[in-house]
Amino acid sequence: MAFAEAGHDVVAVDLAPERVARINRGESYIEDITDERLQAVAARITADTAYEPLAGTDAVIVCVPTPLSENREPNLQPLRAAGWSLARVLRPGQLIVLESTTFPGTTRDLLAPILEKTSGLVAGVDYPLAFSPERVDPGRTDYTLRNTPKIVGGLTEACGDAAEALYTEVCDDIVRVSSPEVAELTKLHENIFRSVNIAMVNEMSMLCERMGIDIWEVVDAASTKPYGFMRFEPGPGMGGHCLPVDPFYLSWQARKFDMTTRFIELAGEVNQQMPYECTNRIVRALNDVGKPVRGSRIAILGVSYKAGIGDVRESPALKIIELLTGMGGDVVYSDPYVPTVRVGANPACTIESLVPEDAVEGCDVAVIVTAHPGVDHGALIDDGPVVDLRGVLRPVRVAS
Repeated sequence: MAFAEAGHDVVAVDLAPERVARINRGESYIEDITDERLQAVAARITADTAYEPLAGTDAVIVCVPTPLSENREPNLQPLRAAGWSLARVLRPGQLIVLESTTFPGTTRDLLAPILEKTSGLVAGVDYPLAFSPERVDPGRTDYTLRNTPKIVGGLTEACGDAAEALYTEVCDDIVRVSSPEVAELTKLHENIFRSVNIAMVNEMSMLCERMGIDIWEVVDAASTKPYGFMRFEPGPGMGGHCLPVDPFYLSWQARKFDMTTRFIELAGEVNQQMPYECTNRIVRALNDVGKPVRGSRIAILGVSYKAGIGDVRESPALKIIELLTGMGGDVVYSDPYVPTVRVGANPACTIESLVPEDAVEGCDVAVIVTAHPGVDHGALIDDGPVVDLRGVLRPVRVAS
């Protein structure tokens, strides 16, 4: 969108035919992009499932997923597949930029050899290659691609110059670093910083519950310090396509250098366990009113990983629903941004969102997992037990 709005012709490639068809119809599948905005530049954007149209482009930005395997190890198969396909159409002088979050060395040691083996072209000699991590906060409007500093690390100085020239078209501030490895690690450092601090406050929240201390009051009080402190809030865990994944990419790579990143791995473990801890809180809330999980109606309010958006990737709410359903709970949910969710790994097992009033009607316990804007939780939940995982009912009612 940014490049099209800057007056450039854009070729979009995706293996999902339905996404390609929607783009070509002028329909956006991205929440932050409206159909009207896409249609305004539709003449400059063409989408395809084939790589051949990329041969006529001046630059190719690779943004494929970099997920984790079932064993929580990096799964770079999507990147490898994209590299092999791209290599078949790569031409001299064409700029290639990788934006997918990954561990240091991926651009130089994995992508470059794949491109070279098939194309016969040498990175940094026959074509420029660089890494520039994405920086995006879904649903946010104050910081966009235009006014968020863009990190760029080229394989060579000339590669960095080419990448900087590309992003100058759509970004106001380019931050050059000395290599792709620095740029790759910068993205991991940014996200691990958040992961570690979220883990710390989540662990504090567990301790505060046992001690009978209000964690939200502690966070509020600590936040009054004008220096040396940054506010992080407890919650049901981490979601999204970066924070739950990135720490494991660096930990995996660190083992190649005979180092165990214990601090980083511990933070990942704490955040992974939060849905289980929150489920235990729900079980205790039911126990306090003399009810078992089995047969109880449990209303989950908010299932996306973040307020104000419909993204459920790695959302802790999904794990909480799965755990409660596995215990025999009658789980319903309400989320204005997410019409349906899948429970567990079975694609056929899905539940539909209810309006908030219907979700809490007759429920044995209400659970605030994601506090979407525009939802008056205080008015919605006027009686009965509630587990407030986001602190939105303070000081009216504190989480169980």
